[in-house]
Amino acid sequence: MDEHTHNTGDRRELRMARSMCWHCQSEMAGEYFCDRCVKVQPVSKDLDYFTCFGLPRRLVIDTNVLETKFYELSRAFHPDFYQNKSDAEQTISLGNSAMLNTAYRTLRDPIQRAEYLLDLEAGAVKDIRTTPPADLFEEILELQDTLDEFRGSDRASAHASTLRTKLHADRTALEQRQREMEAQLLQLFGRWDALQDRGEATEQVRAERNHLLKDMRNILSNRTYVKNIVNDLVETIA
Repeated sequence: MDEHTHNTGDRRELRMARSMCWHCQSEMAGEYFCDRCVKVQPVSKDLDYFTCFGLPRRLVIDTNVLETKFYELSRAFHPDFYQNKSDAEQTISLGNSAMLNTAYRTLRDPIQRAEYLLDLEAGAVKDIRTTPPADLFEEILELQDTLDEFRGSDRASAHASTLRTKLHADRTALEQRQREMEAQLLQLFGRWDALQDRGEATEQVRAERNHLLKDMRNILSNRTYVKNIVNDLVETIA
């Protein structure tokens, strides 16, 4: 008997890509090994990452639970176990493993987790802001001028040294602003999770959800812009 038939009772949580086994056409009940022919089944491409790991759509999650579930599923689908299987089973194993790896990387990072949830709940969120956040507009314009001046200077000159010192200070200030944005996001994460836990579907709750999504999207967009500026600073003054 195939080694994957053991202890499958607790591994029936992922929706499959089809309602019938791809190999023997038996009806599938959601498990990812067919009870009849014991062939591995492809995880549904429509499955969201939270459901993949049995997690609710929350933004504050237990990363230990996430990691435990990830390793459990990784062992079930690891390509090493399918080296002597059919080409179809090897392909399914690789596809399932790739999906799990992407899902795990996304959910273990708070920012990527928030971006992913926003994508699920409110459409595309990763549009890169092309203008500075309103409260940083003048500072960013001045910083860009300083960067341009530094790039065109003699790096060994005293003037370049002065500019470099200013740019280091600007970097520190922007990194502090980035941390403040992340603190604001954590507060919004808590409010989102509390709203999810209430499980209400009133018009007021829907309006509050949309407001939270909009606020998170704005902060994430601002953070992305600031992060890109910081990266530009680091590359320029390295």
